[in-house]
Amino acid sequence: MSQNKVSKKIINWELVAINPTNKNWDWKDLFCFWGVNIQSIIGFSLIASLYTIYNLNSFVVFFGSILGSILVYFFSNLIGKPSQKYGLPFATLLRSSLGFSGAKFFGFLRGLVGIFLFGIQTYFLSKAIGYLIRILLFTIDNSILDKDIFLTFLLGLNVIDWSSLLICMMIQIYIFSKGMLFNKKIINFSAITVYSGLLFFFLVILLSDVKLTSKAFVEILNFENFLDYNNIFPILTVAGSIFAYFSIIIISLGDFTRYIKNERNLKNGNFTLLLNLILFSVFAVFIVSGADVFLNQKFEDIERIFTNPTDIVGKYDNLMITVIALFFIITASASTNLIANFIPSQYSLINFQPNSLNIKSVSYIIGIFGLIIAIFWPTLLSQIGILSFIDTFGCFFGPISGVMIINYYIINKSNIDVKDIHSSSPESVFYFSKGWHLKAIYSVVIGFIFASSTIWNSNLMFLQSYAWIIGTLTSGFVYYLLERK
Repeated sequence: MSQNKVSKKIINWELVAINPTNKNWDWKDLFCFWGVNIQSIIGFSLIASLYTIYNLNSFVVFFGSILGSILVYFFSNLIGKPSQKYGLPFATLLRSSLGFSGAKFFGFLRGLVGIFLFGIQTYFLSKAIGYLIRILLFTIDNSILDKDIFLTFLLGLNVIDWSSLLICMMIQIYIFSKGMLFNKKIINFSAITVYSGLLFFFLVILLSDVKLTSKAFVEILNFENFLDYNNIFPILTVAGSIFAYFSIIIISLGDFTRYIKNERNLKNGNFTLLLNLILFSVFAVFIVSGADVFLNQKFEDIERIFTNPTDIVGKYDNLMITVIALFFIITASASTNLIANFIPSQYSLINFQPNSLNIKSVSYIIGIFGLIIAIFWPTLLSQIGILSFIDTFGCFFGPISGVMIINYYIINKSNIDVKDIHSSSPESVFYFSKGWHLKAIYSVVIGFIFASSTIWNSNLMFLQSYAWIIGTLTSGFVYYLLERK
């Protein structure tokens, strides 16, 4: 068999270096990218809870958030730079560290996690669409929802739930499978739209009673005793929570940074994560604190502060506000699902079978399995603790990143033979042991053991937020020692 025939087995046009003329992302696009990543219901609840629920002063939360963002910025630059330089996605770049076979199977883990989370996120996204359908039917006939057809359930879902789930899945697959050029437009549109929505609700709450809502916001900003050394551990805890929230994005950041024009735009764009975090925090905290004041005036039985936007909207009991809020929630959730789960899964699956899969076909595969996961999520998967296993698979991501960083910057001195990375020939420098780089894989496994121990060892669970960093440092150090010899 000729070398050219062998090489074709791991070549796919979605995985090769992109044309430099297609590198049309700049720092503003990365601003929108990071904006989308934080503009989820989980992100809103996390930020709002840190400031309003836990017994922490504002300095601890603010400085901890900034510290966590700096850690994300640091590792994002390390992971994103090789892809920006060579125009390669994460799955292809992984071949230079683990070999073409190692990259195929370990990269597939990223795809599995992405598909699971895509299905779960789609289920919750479909709930928002289901609310809109119910609102529409109720406005037409306020008794229609009492009919038998809407009271019949299959696998915990009635006809509206099934319809919204199928609609949600079909729309996502159709839109997300159009390629990165179109996905870029989705990301930018979503970030700007959701920030506009946050500004709208910010003004609605502010203007409802400027003096009262402003006072509630200022009272949260408590900076007393911020120099107390006892704040060190809480700051690290907050930083770990912020880093853990973004950690799943870091490993596959190359799927996006390959489109960045130059390294300067990469660093400036990644730095906008801090700006996004500050901007989003101001909106989230003001909306939560202001809404709490309003709700306590309206209701006497409010015993807790609401940090979930859907709970806040539900309490307002205003049809117009509910519809507007659901629109922004759907926009934010769908775009987050695209970035965090769908696109990384596309590239990982294509790399698993590069000679037979493409963007369209893997999109259908993700859609089918995502739909199955969404269907069984409420009645089965959510009841058996599946997220603990997903988190365990995710513990591979830090160690893989550690090996990639050491391999690129120290072992290969920031250089990659792009021709060899697309070859499975024994003459390729990335052939290793029949496509497996055993030293790197050994290092990843060691790093995984340390990282996953923060999940399964009760004495180490307090370090779970730092599982990614623990795995990265461990695997990177072991790999460096093995390669040094």
